[in-house]
Amino acid sequence: MEFSTIDYAVFFAYILVIISLGLWVSRDKKGHEKDSKDYFLASKALPWWAIGASLIAANISAEQFIGMSGSGFAIGLAIATYEWMAAITLIIVGKFFLPIFIEKELYTIPEFIEQRFSTNLKTILAVFWVALFIFVNLTSVLFLGGKAIDTIIGTGDGGMILYAILGIAFIAAAYSLYGGLSAVAWTDVLQVALLIIGGLITSIIALDHVTPEGGVFNGLAHIYNQAGDKFQMILTKDNPEFYNLPGIAVLIGGMWVANLYYWGFNQYIIQRTLAAKSLKEAQRGIAFAAFLKMIIPLIVVIPGIVAYVMYAQPEGTAAIAGVQDAFTKADGGINYDKAYPWLISVFVPVGLKGLVLAALTAAIVSSLASMLNSTSTIFTMDIYKPYFAPKASEGQLVTVGRITAAVALVIAVFIAPVMENFPQMFQYIQEYTGLVSPGILAVFLMGLFWKKTTNQAAIIGVLASIIVAWLLKASIVDLPFLDQMFYTMIITMVIIVGVTLNTAEHDDDPKGISLTAKMFETDNVFNVSAYAVLILLVVIYTLFW
Repeated sequence: MEFSTIDYAVFFAYILVIISLGLWVSRDKKGHEKDSKDYFLASKALPWWAIGASLIAANISAEQFIGMSGSGFAIGLAIATYEWMAAITLIIVGKFFLPIFIEKELYTIPEFIEQRFSTNLKTILAVFWVALFIFVNLTSVLFLGGKAIDTIIGTGDGGMILYAILGIAFIAAAYSLYGGLSAVAWTDVLQVALLIIGGLITSIIALDHVTPEGGVFNGLAHIYNQAGDKFQMILTKDNPEFYNLPGIAVLIGGMWVANLYYWGFNQYIIQRTLAAKSLKEAQRGIAFAAFLKMIIPLIVVIPGIVAYVMYAQPEGTAAIAGVQDAFTKADGGINYDKAYPWLISVFVPVGLKGLVLAALTAAIVSSLASMLNSTSTIFTMDIYKPYFAPKASEGQLVTVGRITAAVALVIAVFIAPVMENFPQMFQYIQEYTGLVSPGILAVFLMGLFWKKTTNQAAIIGVLASIIVAWLLKASIVDLPFLDQMFYTMIITMVIIVGVTLNTAEHDDDPKGISLTAKMFETDNVFNVSAYAVLILLVVIYTLFW
């Protein structure tokens, strides 16, 4: 089905609205020149609903729409563990981490490391995060976004990927470089509504076409009956995808490492909570994000399972011309990550196709803008200001932030096409981030909740964790990467405890954090939300265990 003039009109109208909105909300108020708090923390004025929407918009990108749908094709509903476990992780972050971060009035996560440990450790982590954002996060989002657009409105042979990457980069840069977090967060409110609506449209249409009779509920029953193994949340050892999601360990092991690191200590995620009007607004926003997280598998994983059923063609499935060829690569392998864009290109009708492409682009652009803003925040506040310009004016800091984001984007655009040869992009991102995230998480947890932890122990621990992670990855014992992450975190914590006990000069480190019960008190809205999320998760895992 061709991409029509109407679809192009809808798509370009979205681009115009988003850029205009971003520039409007981030305009300099009369008589007030934008300072670092305005640019990097949206003037600390975000309400709960903007925080929740922005958290999800920053999180949901091509990595989910394309990568997780591809994993839905390959693995099934079990990949949704990343989303549903993230919901309870958000509640934990809101309850136990945010009170400390907001009390310390942080701009960046590395800044917490400086306050708790040392400037040296902060710098090590700041450099690491800038490199991670540019060479893994930005590049993967750009590539997957380009791949999706190439499949939907191009020929699908890769000829349009570079042009699509450049287009996505331009849209994100057009408002985020000038406006900073204000532009990112306020446009995210519109973008998250669009991506959820567009995602639901794709899921509904895909389910309606999977059987000759049609009907969403018929389609849902059909894929459940014909691909029941794709609806197992906890995989058994005989499942070929067990290595990616190792059974019960996803609930009690490495999945916690991935989620706590990502949602609790990832700058481009946590930054919008640091920009809240108050702790209460931040916590309510994070609870709102937890509810939105429960919806995401419906719009990213289910379409992947539908594409698998259409590809496998079990009895009772609608015959789709060319479906086998669409997913078969030149070497005979299966192109899993083509699932979502293929469904859009084949089944979504004229007019709606433009809206769905706009929704997918919204997901990509919002994440890209968030990553750019956080990269510039860390570089400017944790590297440039302390080492190159301690007396820099507010205007200079904003200018350096904009330049940093622009340079990071240019580098990522050049590198993105290199990522062509990864079969499941979502799994790739998780696995290679997992080489460093367990050690960082261990340092943060020990620094937050064990007052005795020393700076020396933290530095040795985070450096040793990388060696431990590589040794476990190269081990003759073929461990699933989530298990590698869990064991790496535990070993790192043991190293930190050992070094601390042997080198500490005081009973408690002078920079240790004093915690009180009152600090972790939450209001009724947050508490009811937390219980609701827990109940929903119990029901889901009971039904699809």
